[in-house]
Amino acid sequence: MSKPFSFLVSACCSQTKARAGVFFTPHGSVETPRFMPVGTLANVKTLTPKQLCETEAQMVLANTYHLHLQPGETIVARAGGLHSFMGWQGPILTDSGGFQVFSLSEIRKITEDGVTFRSPHDGQIINFSPERSIQIQNTLGADVIMAFDECPPYSASREEVEAATSRTYRWLERCIAVHQRTDQALFGIVQGGVHLDLRSTAAQLLAKLELPGYAIGGVSVGEPPELIAKIVQATAPLLPPNKPRYLMGVGTYREMAQAIAAGVDLFDCVIPTRLARHGAALVQGDRWNLKNAQFREDFTPLDRSCPCYTCQNFSRAYLCHLVRAQEILAFTLLSIHNVTELIRFTQRIRAAILSDRFTTEFAHWLTPSLEEDKGR
Repeated sequence: MSKPFSFLVSACCSQTKARAGVFFTPHGSVETPRFMPVGTLANVKTLTPKQLCETEAQMVLANTYHLHLQPGETIVARAGGLHSFMGWQGPILTDSGGFQVFSLSEIRKITEDGVTFRSPHDGQIINFSPERSIQIQNTLGADVIMAFDECPPYSASREEVEAATSRTYRWLERCIAVHQRTDQALFGIVQGGVHLDLRSTAAQLLAKLELPGYAIGGVSVGEPPELIAKIVQATAPLLPPNKPRYLMGVGTYREMAQAIAAGVDLFDCVIPTRLARHGAALVQGDRWNLKNAQFREDFTPLDRSCPCYTCQNFSRAYLCHLVRAQEILAFTLLSIHNVTELIRFTQRIRAAILSDRFTTEFAHWLTPSLEEDKGR
């Protein structure tokens, strides 16, 4: 009987640590490197599963914390699991809820056992422990589930980060002990803040556990882009080369390209749909505000080279009109394009790695920038 999860590296860049691979799951394979759209509440905002398929998305995310609060994992299970509930038959990854819980800084208490917090929905006191997070994720039924971790903010002291990193490892051991399903891959998360020695120790400890995959967490929580790149470049090569590496919460051109050069395979971020809801389009790494008057009589597509439904059927002028009129269709059409844009970027990088032209074709995005990435 074959293993339900495996990772095959197809090609490696001769000048960087970038690699092109395939991550096999029970609900299909994911070609890496790959951007994964975020579907927090079991939906990628404003998009149907069919529209999502047309963006060439292969794997999507959902969130344990939010689904536990609404509608509850029991209802999802009664619907046949997360895939049936949301009508998406490709691979799904669920976050542990750790980041969301720890962002509730004013209404939660952290102990060795876990986190106690007051529900922002109804004020109910809820306990989230490593065991509870895994039990909820087992019930939801995603292909990849994440270990419950403590995600310290960028402003945390070294002592606080060190304590959180140690606790994250102890919690991971508890997650492993309670994890029940062989058709779900449990990924561990490397924490350590901006301290490279803590990151190194955490990565080496996690690597010894021989998990199906590994994530780098605790970045994009306030650090400047150049510091994120430094953390990833130091951490990713320490993780097992025969397992997928996932950089959590990152989705700009420059950040993804630099992380891929360090050996990262998977990415997620809310950027494409969030920008769409604010009337903005991502076009070849730039962010365009479609409310701007310059688009009112521009009858060309957002990007002539883009194969998405939006670019093939509508003009910048029409999108400008929808955004200015606050029509809901604007959010859908811009989300279709923005999600396609980031997936295509990782697809192009994959093709460049396979032909060993990564550093040549993506040199612009691999160089450090003193300015914040335009796609942010």
